[in-house]
Amino acid sequence: MIDTKIQAHNRLNSQLASVNYGEACVTEKQKWPHLYMLLKLAETGAYNRTAKISTEYLAKKLGISQQTASRYLIELERRGWIGRTITPDGSLIKIESIGAGELQKLYSNLKVLMEKTYPPSVTLEGTVFTGFGEGAYYISKSDYKKQIVEKLGFEPYPGTLNIKLSNDYDLKTRIDIEAYPAIEITGFQNESRSFGFVKCYPAIIGGKVKGALAIAIRSHYDTSVLELISPLCLRKHLELKDGHKVKVEICTIL
Repeated sequence: MIDTKIQAHNRLNSQLASVNYGEACVTEKQKWPHLYMLLKLAETGAYNRTAKISTEYLAKKLGISQQTASRYLIELERRGWIGRTITPDGSLIKIESIGAGELQKLYSNLKVLMEKTYPPSVTLEGTVFTGFGEGAYYISKSDYKKQIVEKLGFEPYPGTLNIKLSNDYDLKTRIDIEAYPAIEITGFQNESRSFGFVKCYPAIIGGKVKGALAIAIRSHYDTSVLELISPLCLRKHLELKDGHKVKVEICTIL
């Protein structure tokens, strides 16, 4: 019975890993055991409320050792995916908003892959804000710039326009976008560090300028932020300042 559970566990991990694309699968490989644990915690009721769960029960449910189950819980807590209070009778566990977001991403990816239906484009609206200034640094890298020219058809302005989403529709749709096919900008490594994989989606910014939404696998921003690239300085061309609203039409059929 335990062997069967372990095999099922491994099969699900393999299936989950296939949801992402290309290099992202390798980059995020370590997340799959945590996602599987999160799914099982949700099944026990920890998604919408605090549930009392023992590591012994979790170990049996997952077909793993109690020590491994305990380690996974510690790692989930460190990631901020769950909140946990240890009691003599077991742990009081609730999935936090970050963990719920990870489950939502997984759900969106699976839904798109299974149903294979999505609109040709989606429009999001957000507020312009000043970012960390890293866009210019990354876009100026020749390995990125060359791929953007080849795959997106324009030489990017050295910087990104940052848009903060706020309403529920835009936030949910932004998560859904990651499940759609993307133009992939592969990562690379130089003598000092490695640079990660980037997914790009053609876009029309402010109803006027062609560009792209760039989603870096490694990013300081969460899914509430759009990082937009374009051949033009978008702030100057669209006369945008911090606090201005702007609409972005993102193409989902390549």
